[in-house]
Amino acid sequence: MHLRLAHNDKGKPEVFRSFQGEGRAIGRVRTFIRLSGCNLHCVWCDTAYTWNWVGSDFRHERDEPGRPYKFSPAAEMSKVSVEDAAELVRALGESEGVVLTGGEPLMQSEALVALIDVLKRDQPRLKLEVETNGTISPGAELAQRVDLFMVSPKLAHSGNAAALALQPDKLAAFAALPSAYFKFVARTAEDIAVVATLAQTHNIPASRIYIMPEGVTSETLMARGQALLAPILAHGFNFTDRLHIHLFGAQRGV
Repeated sequence: MHLRLAHNDKGKPEVFRSFQGEGRAIGRVRTFIRLSGCNLHCVWCDTAYTWNWVGSDFRHERDEPGRPYKFSPAAEMSKVSVEDAAELVRALGESEGVVLTGGEPLMQSEALVALIDVLKRDQPRLKLEVETNGTISPGAELAQRVDLFMVSPKLAHSGNAAALALQPDKLAAFAALPSAYFKFVARTAEDIAVVATLAQTHNIPASRIYIMPEGVTSETLMARGQALLAPILAHGFNFTDRLHIHLFGAQRGV
């Protein structure tokens, strides 16, 4: 069984050790495995090299006249066996947890189950975390193996249609999982009001919701974060920064 892995800036599979930059485990040491492919196409996505292929008609905020922000699958993606992917993790030594991110990892759910089983065989106490956009139900086999789902449903400013990005049955499936927490990317106070409506509709406790400012520079994150603090506090949500942006900038493999 194989996984489609994204590439780092050296053209190798993007498997690396760093600090978790977002969400419930922010600041914790983690090993990251970035998978390629996504069923959403956010206009501000900072991992567009996992899905925005040459020849597609998806738009991105980094598009320029005559120079669309596109990538070649042959240059940006490798097909790697589950055992080889696990070996890349082993080569980095032990860590508290592994984060399966993307793109959208749940597009490869069957292979994820196989990979987790191999990783847990080596380190039974290893924590497994999955970052997902919440449009694909995890299924029982994956759900019982994952310690933390960070579910990031996309709001209107992402450029995705609500019918695709905010599917009630999928959100309900994650809301029913005690291991699932929600991270919403926000730009304005109006976005927080939308999140509050979604939380009420899907019975998601405020304690399981994190709000993260959108941006790929420290300056943007600080400005947006300050503007969002009051409505976040008013609704009782949690705030999460993007620690890796402050530490490393918008780079791959960090």
